[in-house]
Formats: sequence, C-alpha cells, structure tokens
Amino acid sequence: MNTAELAARALELAKAGLADGAEVEALASQERAGLTRFANSYVHQHVAEESQAVTLRVHLDGRTATASTSRTDDEGLRVLVDRLAAAARLLPPDPQWPGLTAPEPPADGAPPDPAILEVTPAARTERVKAFVDATSGLLAAGYCSTGWTSGSFVNSAGHSLTSEYTEAAFDGVARAGTSSTPADGVARHSSPRLADIDGAVLGARAAAKARASVSPAYLPPGDYEVVLEPEAVSDILGSLAYYCFNGKAFTERQAFAQPGVAQFDPALSVVDDPTVGGLPFDREGTPKRRLDLVRDGVTTGLTHNRRTAVEVGATSTGHALPGDDTWGPIATNLTIEPVGDGPTNTVDSVAALVAQVERGLLVTDIWYTRVLDPRPLIMTGLTRNGVWLIENGEIAGPVRNLRFTQAYPQALAPGRVLGIGSHAVSQPAHGFGFSAFKAPALRLASWRFTGGAEG
Repeated sequence: MNTAELAARALELAKAGLADGAEVEALASQERAGLTRFANSYVHQHVAEESQAVTLRVHLDGRTATASTSRTDDEGLRVLVDRLAAAARLLPPDPQWPGLTAPEPPADGAPPDPAILEVTPAARTERVKAFVDATSGLLAAGYCSTGWTSGSFVNSAGHSLTSEYTEAAFDGVARAGTSSTPADGVARHSSPRLADIDGAVLGARAAAKARASVSPAYLPPGDYEVVLEPEAVSDILGSLAYYCFNGKAFTERQAFAQPGVAQFDPALSVVDDPTVGGLPFDREGTPKRRLDLVRDGVTTGLTHNRRTAVEVGATSTGHALPGDDTWGPIATNLTIEPVGDGPTNTVDSVAALVAQVERGLLVTDIWYTRVLDPRPLIMTGLTRNGVWLIENGEIAGPVRNLRFTQAYPQALAPGRVLGIGSHAVSQPAHGFGFSAFKAPALRLASWRFTGGAEG
C-alpha cells in the first residue's frame, strides 16, 4: 500500500487498540535510494535500498509516547500499538503536551523529478565518468546518489497530508601531488533534479583546485580576512540551524538569536526555504513555508515545533523532527540570499570576491567543526580541500591546512560581511535527515586561525 493508505491504517489500528480519548498521530514514509561510489577513478560499488516505516505518537492519560517500526503489515502495526500503550503507562506525565495539529491547507514543495523516479545505476555512472574524465588523469573518489521519498501524515483530529520529493547529490574529490604530500580539490552539488548534476563541471572544478594546492606553504596563525566558498559556508549554516535559530535552545537561553535585534551585518539575509527540497510538512503535520530568520541583519525568526512554540507564545514553523524533544526544531533548508546581480556560476562569483581582498585567505571547505560554547556559538574546526593566500586581489599560492577557533555570529556581525557571492549552490545533506543548505561564497573581514592542522 502507498504511504497515505499506510498512515490511515496505522491510525485506525491505534484508535482501536488504545483507550478512548487517546490523541494519536501517524507518519508513514517510503524511501527508494541509490548510491554509486567510486575510488581510484573507478566505480567500485552500487547500492540500492527501498524501505517503508511508520511512526506513531500517542498522548494518553496525560502521558506521551512515540515509537516506530519497519514492519508495516497489520501484525507489525498492532505490535507497535501495544508497545506504545505499555510505554505510555510507564512514562512521566507530560503537562506541556501541545495537542494535535488542526487541519490546515498543505504547503507547496518541489515537484518530484521523473528522471530520478526512473533512475538506473548507469545514469549515476555516466556522471561519475564525466567527473573522472574531467580530472584529466588525477585520482578521483566520491559518490553520486539519488533518492525518492514519499511521506504521509494523519492524526485523530482529522488532519492529513501527503507529499513526495526527489534528490540527487554528487560529492567528488580529485587528488594531485604525491602519496606523501597529497593535494585535494572538492566539488559538491545537490538538487531535486538529476539533470542539474553535471559531473564534467564538478570534475573540472575539483581538479583545478587539486592542482592549485600542490606544495602548500606554512602560514602563521592569526586573524585573516577570508573568502569562504559555498562548501565552507554550508557548514556554518548547519551550525546556525542547530544552535542559533533553534526554538528549544532559545527557550533554554542557549541560543545566540534574539528576535528583533540587529545581530548580523545588514548585507545578510537568511531564510529557510522548503522549496529547496524535502517534504513540505514536519513530523507533527505542520506545513513548512518560507521562514525569514534574518532580514537585512535583523534577527526576525526562530524555528519551532508545537511544543517550543507554546512555550514562547508563537506558532509552529513546521520544523519538528524525529528526536526533537532532545535536539529541538532545526532548519533543514537554510539559504543565505545572494545580493545583487553578478556572475551566474560559482567560480566567477568567488573570483569577484577574491579580487576585492588586499591580503587574506581563500578557504574551500571546513570540517571536524565542534562547538566550544553554544550561546555565542564559538566553533573550532579545520580547513580542507584547498586554502590559498590572497594578495592584491590575486591568488598568491596554496597554504597548509589550518585550525580555526571562531564565533560564527561574530564573523557575521555588523560591519564584518564585506561581500556575498552572487551565486548560491545547494550542498548535499548535512546530517539532520533531509537537509539541503544553499550557500553563496562569503567575504568576511576577519576569521581567527589558531594553529596548523598537524596539531
């Protein structure tokens, strides 16, 4: 059965198996995913998976319980209902239960791509081959993935929603240099449409970066003006989503964001845009619509589920996620809006920012980022996949990877954002289930590097 039928059946069995007065919501999902991996410039693995699952949440006798199963026949669903009833009897009371989502119109999402619905391993391999060919003899590794997801929500208050989405993603690395001193370049892209994934363009970009990274020089730690490419900015967006605009963190006084306050540079506008991808509703059945989080430097919003919204007298923004009782509601489609007209591709957009820098660093990517203090959002991490010294608006040469320790909001504060790229790139999933952060390059006045990557 399809997800709409499955969700309806799960709700029917839950209402029959639980005591009168139980409030019940059911979320059914079906996923079809394909992955083609390559290393040493050869495809070495194709993987395909199809799965179906149901999650039930019940509020019964003042207590709330949640459970999931991948056994979606009637027997499996009845076992799930029995587990929920037993769990609800043992859990502590939940006086902050916000109630069920009332019926409301659905939101628009990105339409599914027919090419992904019918995709074969050969179609992914074509893109891998184009990437490898474009590296012109360098070693290449990475993956090309495709996926389709259907989701349906229904609750005992009469609310129901069904939608579907598709995603294609590519993450590739080209390697130059030697085995003892490798030099890597990366290119990534994701889209709801398979046709948007151009392996040749990505391969040429990764190869150019790898070749330009050979024989990096030592650079002493310090504060440097930087141009961060979309791959690095995507990591910043992930941290802002998790720590800064999170409604649960705000209620616990752990979030930097303070609505109504000019906390960021006036050039900066950050939105959560569900049309980038993913289901257009959350696990509580709240439709997801465009949400302004920062507008012209002023913090204008937070992400909420129903529980955090009640605590602050707001309404849910459609950001409930599995496990959000612990982690809170998190934005999964953050975008920094590019400013003004300019080049329509990433390379030219970044070059325009580099040309404005007297002395600084061009940083492709950052990783191993960890939070040191969540409220000011002080993060530490490492650069990777290419760092270059900029002098007088030109690339002077590659430098070794560096460790940084930087408060992200401080780097984006008033007067600190010197330029925003004119072209934003969607990056592959960041780790919160489905996530697609669409990031331009940023030119920032200062970024604190505290040491080398070697230790």
